Amino acid sequence: MIAIDAVIEAGDWSALLGGISDEQIDDLADKTVRRALATDPAFTAFLGRAAPEGRLTLALLFTDNAAVRKLNREWRDQDKPTNVLSFPGDWLELEEEDIAALADSADVPPAHIGDIALALETIRDEAAEQGKDPRAHLLHLILHGTLHLLGHDHESDADAEVMEALETRLLANLGIANPYSYRLEESEPSHERKPV
Repeated sequence: MIAIDAVIEAGDWSALLGGISDEQIDDLADKTVRRALATDPAFTAFLGRAAPEGRLTLALLFTDNAAVRKLNREWRDQDKPTNVLSFPGDWLELEEEDIAALADSADVPPAHIGDIALALETIRDEAAEQGKDPRAHLLHLILHGTLHLLGHDHESDADAEVMEALETRLLANLGIANPYSYRLEESEPSHERKPV
């Protein structure tokens, strides 16, 4: 199964999420990651093999804008913070027989799904600007980052549409509203009558 390592490195994530404990933050992140992973057919097949704990690993880093800005500069040549960064591991490179061996043999080293880094200040500011609940926004970004680790992207309009639809469906299962509805509201034409 999956060993999810969540590390709160910097920032008051508890305050952002209404005073919940670090353990509760870990639980929220764990449930969100597992829901996203269950969308991948290869991962679902892996789970069906009842593999022992720790055969797959994933790391979540809860940090601040400064740390994410540094990562963004080093890995993406963008000298600015962003809400979430995903760094895929070797999971996407595994063939079907590799996945079977991973599940069935302790002699095969664990596979790493990847790493996700989250920036507190950016997430907090975006939630405020978009009128979103900070918890819902954070869970969306954890889900978004996990889907990137599974090979989803939004480089083209078609890919973005597929990824956003998947995110919206998965978040609805968590009781979270469409995270992209703010864009729809911004683009709707005004129906107010203008004076003649």
